[in-house]
Amino acid sequence: MKTKTLKKNKVNVVTLGCSKNIFDSEIMMAQLRGNNFDVEHESTSDDSEIVIINTCGFIDNAKEESINMIVQYAEAKAKGLVDKVYVTGCLSQRYKDDLEIEIPEVDAYFGTRELPRLLKTLKADYKHELVGERLLTTPNHFAYFKIAEGCDRPCSFCAIPLMRGKHVSTPIEDLIKQAKSLAAQGVKELMLIAQDLTYYGLDIYKKRALADLLDQLSEVEGIEWIKLHYAFPSGFPMDVLEVMNRKSNICNYLDMPLQHGSTEMLKSMRRGIDRPKTEQLVLDIREKVPNIAIRTTLIAGYPGETEEHFQEMYDFVEKMRFDRLGIFTYSHEENTHAYALADDVPAEVKKERADRIMELQSGISYELNQEKIGKTFKVLFDRVEGDYFIGRTEFDSPEVDNEVLVKKADHFVRLGDFAMVEITSADHYDLYGKVID
Repeated sequence: MKTKTLKKNKVNVVTLGCSKNIFDSEIMMAQLRGNNFDVEHESTSDDSEIVIINTCGFIDNAKEESINMIVQYAEAKAKGLVDKVYVTGCLSQRYKDDLEIEIPEVDAYFGTRELPRLLKTLKADYKHELVGERLLTTPNHFAYFKIAEGCDRPCSFCAIPLMRGKHVSTPIEDLIKQAKSLAAQGVKELMLIAQDLTYYGLDIYKKRALADLLDQLSEVEGIEWIKLHYAFPSGFPMDVLEVMNRKSNICNYLDMPLQHGSTEMLKSMRRGIDRPKTEQLVLDIREKVPNIAIRTTLIAGYPGETEEHFQEMYDFVEKMRFDRLGIFTYSHEENTHAYALADDVPAEVKKERADRIMELQSGISYELNQEKIGKTFKVLFDRVEGDYFIGRTEFDSPEVDNEVLVKKADHFVRLGDFAMVEITSADHYDLYGKVID
């Protein structure tokens, strides 16, 4: 029996997983709004007639979180707390048949490229005039900016191509139009995302065209920061660095997942690059852009990873001194190339190795942050929390990197604005400072 009145045509969109899913949800929400639906993102009012869950299927923990969310809303539907539950995204793309059997309470499941079909199910039209339009779920001053879908890389551990399909670049003219629209809404920072940024353009321009895109994006009035996420190391287009040096609004920041520090592991992972070439690439990037911040991600416990292999990765991190680093424990994903290998590193060993890397990185981050004390940085302020205004430098992306904290009692700043901040103290992952008038 229903315990409250549900608002007809009100949709609650729930997003799980990465920034690419956030982007997809924002596109979907714009289409729903264009069809006169009352749409909210992760609404707390619990009065939505319809819930759409945009799922993640990347690794075990993400899949578990997505399944728990589906079950939660399936149970809510059984109690009359929502009328319709729909599931979309990566988990749904990959396991649709299984999910339909295991959780039949869901009204329909959709894949990653089935937005028109989802809209049709809701008796809505896919409005082509809204292509590129989004309802931002992030603060109004920054946005994730997806330049391509899918991936053509053969990495052994990755199920993304199974869920997202082959690489498809969005044409430059379309991206410029989108960027201008975002700038008109007050967006100042674009975080470029794709499964592989550095592959951009090969399918439609027959060449790597990321540098060309950056050149044109940097001319969009109102966009003050552009950041690069998820660059593949093999075949990295070095002309990107020339544009980074030439254009002041392209941040000296690069997110480049490297996955391991052992040549043997990299070969088994099918990464197309070995340890010496990886090290040389990092050195070359730092030489061309001396103050660049490089963020990377690694995998602990890949099949066959011995203590010696892990020690190679540990030494690699110690030697390269990355500005930012995250590490996943290996997840054994069916239908990937690595699934044929024995998942022979115990879960507790995977976690222990990941913890050792993060302990090492914590020390590196602390030392690098100490060097920032007394220096002044341009900071973009995102939010207020407790006694502090919290922002980021050009070397930091939301949620994963350092934050800059300024005491509210010392200085007022408007959220979404830039300010020059002198760093007065620092710990492992936070910088504290004062605004310079």
